[in-house]
Amino acid sequence: MKEYNPSVRSLLDEPEQSSGPVYRYSDEELNEFKELIIKRLDNARKELAYLQGLITRKDEAGTDDTDNRFNHMEDGSGAMEREQLSQLAGRQIQFINHLEKAMIRIENKTYGICRVTGKLIDKARLRAVPHATLSIDAKKLMNK
Repeated sequence: MKEYNPSVRSLLDEPEQSSGPVYRYSDEELNEFKELIIKRLDNARKELAYLQGLITRKDEAGTDDTDNRFNHMEDGSGAMEREQLSQLAGRQIQFINHLEKAMIRIENKTYGICRVTGKLIDKARLRAVPHATLSIDAKKLMNK
């Protein structure tokens, strides 16, 4: 049986308080990212509404009662198209969810901090993928 040694820390112990500065993006930088995310959210919501409109449409001409019932070969194509549109809408919903979570991180002033390394995520990465929670280095480590 091991003897208790108070100088050895466990993973379950509280993290040591660092005496150094805490690195995060400034309020001005966070506002810049907030504006970018708001624009992306607006576009994503418009795209989602468009996709949902395509999914729920009955018939483009509104002539359900005069529909040609003899085109049996094309019957499956409508269902397949709706399935593809549903998948696109699902991805759009997920993207909106990620952007909304990024907005929460901005409000909490934790936006742009890698969840693995604790370092700032590069601004160019955040501009390209504003909902990113991993730095490039952490992403590479996760993919190995």
